[in-house]
Amino acid sequence: MNTSTELPHNETPAHAERHRPRKFASWHEHHGWSAGASLRRLMSRPLGTLLTVAVMGLALALPLAFYLLLGNVQKMGDALGQNQTVSAFLKSGQTGSAAELIATKLRDRADVAAVAVKTPQQGLDELAKMQGFGGALHALDDNPLPYVLDVLPKPGLAANEVEQLVTDLRAIQGIDLVQDSGTWRQRLDALLGVGKRTAMVLAALLTLAALLVVGNTIRMDISSRSEEIDVLMLVGASRAFVRRPYLYAGIWYGLFSGLLAALLAVLVELALAEPVSRLGSAYEGRLQIGGLPLWLLIAVPFAAAVLGWLGARLVSAWQLRKAA
Repeated sequence: MNTSTELPHNETPAHAERHRPRKFASWHEHHGWSAGASLRRLMSRPLGTLLTVAVMGLALALPLAFYLLLGNVQKMGDALGQNQTVSAFLKSGQTGSAAELIATKLRDRADVAAVAVKTPQQGLDELAKMQGFGGALHALDDNPLPYVLDVLPKPGLAANEVEQLVTDLRAIQGIDLVQDSGTWRQRLDALLGVGKRTAMVLAALLTLAALLVVGNTIRMDISSRSEEIDVLMLVGASRAFVRRPYLYAGIWYGLFSGLLAALLAVLVELALAEPVSRLGSAYEGRLQIGGLPLWLLIAVPFAAAVLGWLGARLVSAWQLRKAA
């Protein structure tokens, strides 16, 4: 087919080629005008804009705060129970050679990574370091503490395998008491799993709420300017041309609310800094509580801008289709 037949009778391929840069410049210019005009319109009604941004910002800040809480609880669990050490207390009167013999047998097990023997004197020294025990220990005539075996299971063992190891330890002659310090960690991990799932559901619901807020705001804006839109449609403006300022309005709403959400998250971190520092000091610096990663704080405003654009895109398309 002859290419010239696809062009208007008064436009040649050379003319069309020259018009392409002009069309792109016009398209680019309208994007710049739409971004500026939508921002000026938001600034012309500061109270309404502030309320919309505040609602969206709070909705987006809540999942960030929950994520911060869960992350620090996870770090606390790692610091206070970095492994699932099982403590086996020998019966009173057991000698050091008997403790070493049991420890040697345990080290040969495939489900045991290491065994440390704690002497009664080491246990007494640990108690002496605890506040309030020093005076009472000095009054003792002899050391009543037994030998203790700290058994470290192999990394990656399932919960039922650790339980089987604990059962086998209790059956060993000479062991009086077995304390499984990993049970609380398993419960903590289960609670963290519930918390993470709750955070995901909460984030999804609040994201939907922010989407609905910006969508409803754009819908009201379009409704208030219906006559202006009708005139633009009558003179031949495309739907993309008409809805472009509203899309940028959604982007501005999302960007500002994302910045507010990141700021609120940082303020929460600062508010918790002092009590967290005292908590870390109480545990001799073993607790290293962290904040939200920088990449997440940077990503939130951009993700919120995309969310605002999506809400404006869906509502403006539906409104313009209904008006057509």
